Amino acid sequence: MRIILVTGAGGAGRTTVAAATALAEARAGRRVLLVSEDADPLLDGDGLRVLRPRPAADFRREFLALQARSGTALDLLGAAPFEDAELTELPGSRQFALLRSLRDAATGDHDLAVVDLPPLAEALAVLALPEQLRRYLRRLLPAERQAARALRPMLAQLAGVPMPAQWLYETTARWEAELAAVQAVVDAPTTGVLLVLEPGPAALRTLRTARLGLALQGLALDAVVANRLLPADSEDPWLAGLTAQQHRHLAELRTAVGAVDELPHLGRDPRGPEDLALLAPGLPAAVPAPVPAWTVEDRREEDGVLVWHIGLPGAVKEELSLVRRGDELLLTVGGFRRNVPLPGALRRCTVTGAALVDGDLRVRFTPDPGLWPRTP
Repeated sequence: MRIILVTGAGGAGRTTVAAATALAEARAGRRVLLVSEDADPLLDGDGLRVLRPRPAADFRREFLALQARSGTALDLLGAAPFEDAELTELPGSRQFALLRSLRDAATGDHDLAVVDLPPLAEALAVLALPEQLRRYLRRLLPAERQAARALRPMLAQLAGVPMPAQWLYETTARWEAELAAVQAVVDAPTTGVLLVLEPGPAALRTLRTARLGLALQGLALDAVVANRLLPADSEDPWLAGLTAQQHRHLAELRTAVGAVDELPHLGRDPRGPEDLALLAPGLPAAVPAPVPAWTVEDRREEDGVLVWHIGLPGAVKEELSLVRRGDELLLTVGGFRRNVPLPGALRRCTVTGAALVDGDLRVRFTPDPGLWPRTP
């Protein structure tokens, strides 16, 4: 089963393109699931099913379950439990509901799932969230501590401090499993990313941001859609000027990314399935774009560095930040972060320099004496 993640600049029409793509594939005889908060209810049917994330319901369910597991402690504190009707979703609930829907999209009996993601910056943050949260869970409650849970009563008595309760281990394990399932969907070779842009001054910058943010997560951009193209044969000078400007930016996009799928401006907001049928782009290629491998080249003998081939697009000019945390390097480029595991031989070394060169991360280390055996 294929999954197409649709994102783009805010206001570029990503929800319309996602719905049009799903509708066209359903009319072609495929079983399609559209995941979208804003999809037209009229689309549900004829081979197309619409799944709407429910952030408020998900938040209430998780909070009430956590409250039930903590019931004993809350009773001891004299705290009054919350009722379902009292609860209002907190900031961040939409992102978690979307991740849950993404996981559910991979388990259905459909042939294709089209997922309407938020605007680009938020979409990149959502796609990075499962791995980041899993890292936090591993840091706060490492596996070796979970292994000691059978000895919790004895350890609590010896240490003289309370040990984590059983429900905490169980909750952590459940969250880890759910996050791992979402991460597997994002990383699957059958998952593609479609970027929707409106040709204009910000289009090329948005494309570069998308390619950078996706590359740092080990994802590839499969297709680019230029939306709302004005007619090229207008006799109105004002409209002809706007059209010429659009085509200049469209040429920049083609130079940067190659093939661009072009969709027309209808002269109105799309209304209903028949308008959407006029706006269906082609699906990304069945063979997905190559995913950056993040392979490591050992060049210590040559110039004293290790090179991570991370597939960043072209010359990256954004500010680079690299911080060592335990057995990982925290790489931040252009506001996007990637946790890079260190090879075993480097875990007792000091980072003395880093640079991005031709899309590769080059890191210089100072080894401990005798740690690296050098060939004569």
